[in-house]
Amino acid sequence: MQLKMVIAMLIEFSVGNYKSFKDIVTFSMVAANLISKNKELDESNIFNYKKSINLVKAAALYGSNASGKSNFIKAIVFMRDFVINSSKETQATEEIRVENYKLSTSTEKLPSFFEIIFVINDTRYRYGFEIDKNIIHSEWLYRAKDRETNLFYRTKEEISPKGTFSEGKGLELKTRQNALFLSACAQWNGKISTEILKWFKDCGVISGLSDLGYRHYTEKQLENPETKNKILDFIREFDFGISGLNVKHTSITADSLPKGFPEPLQKLLLEQGGDRTTVFTTHKKFNDNNEHIDDVLFDLDSNESDGTQKAFSFSGPLLDVLTNGLVLFVDELDARFHPIITQTIVQMFHDKRLNPKNAQLIFATHDTNLLDNKFFRRDQVWFMEKNKYGATDLYSLVDFKVRNDASFEKDYIAGKYGAIPFLGGLQRLGD
Repeated sequence: MQLKMVIAMLIEFSVGNYKSFKDIVTFSMVAANLISKNKELDESNIFNYKKSINLVKAAALYGSNASGKSNFIKAIVFMRDFVINSSKETQATEEIRVENYKLSTSTEKLPSFFEIIFVINDTRYRYGFEIDKNIIHSEWLYRAKDRETNLFYRTKEEISPKGTFSEGKGLELKTRQNALFLSACAQWNGKISTEILKWFKDCGVISGLSDLGYRHYTEKQLENPETKNKILDFIREFDFGISGLNVKHTSITADSLPKGFPEPLQKLLLEQGGDRTTVFTTHKKFNDNNEHIDDVLFDLDSNESDGTQKAFSFSGPLLDVLTNGLVLFVDELDARFHPIITQTIVQMFHDKRLNPKNAQLIFATHDTNLLDNKFFRRDQVWFMEKNKYGATDLYSLVDFKVRNDASFEKDYIAGKYGAIPFLGGLQRLGD
């Protein structure tokens, strides 16, 4: 495998004392040194980062309901948003909206921990912080090309930028106790800090349960003919019977809003004015001889299934990530999707032609069809499980001794890897 220049990539993410994570857990995209007979899988699913270090292109998070999968995604969202906004949005007296682990007296007065290791082009960074609702307890940034060097370190008492981080000089006393030093440096247009903030902004996080957050982005992408064709090709891949996509903009009126739309929100939209975007899908109409005689337009929201709507909304950010070599986190990827669609989306990241810049996908799922040793390497499969005290543990399939011909799916459902619900049986429901 040849070394490629990559725009952005994720190596590791660690979190502790946050929501259901009591102790620090670490998720890694570093490929393990596995003894594998499937060399084709190794070639497609991993890529070379530097020297002998390989990274995986996709990773799946499994676990029962309420095991902590969504909390893991929320931890990423919190860190990203806090890095981007802490300096420009918070005031000196405002609380930091962080939620520590609440089921133990030992964590009540301790800060929450976040650390991420990532790459921008050929430079690796390790950045993290410890915070509670009031202050930043510590913050650090390291950079590595050949060896790791410290750019700055912060304690509750002082901030110490090094000579290699000159953009931080003079900002030590201008940084509030509840704001990140990295964010403050970016506010003052520091070169390194601005570049890191852009990495966080480009790091996509979307929900598979609700597509409203990224639907608008996809609609905007349809205005570009080249991007529109790519989105249409993506939609056609799933055999929805759609042959075209069109967008219509109309003025917002009371009649144009869906039935049952909340009155306060309806009033607000009508006062603000503006346009309402409607997406139409094109379907072919046939005569009795199965000859194509016409095209019929369907309203995406009224006439298409929930799965089709999700596929459309998902297409914009997905293609952006694949085109630009970015990182994408998805919670409940398989929701409203047929298992083959979910598998196809993951396979897009494994395909060198569709993913030339080694974009990465990390997703939470319940779809056990993906647990196949012909589809995933063991280092691409992660499990989350709560212990009897309510704390989430995170571990990889690599931690288990697994035969090369083992059925990951069968063994997982049988409980060999944990991370499944243990039910008391149906009998007690009738008692």
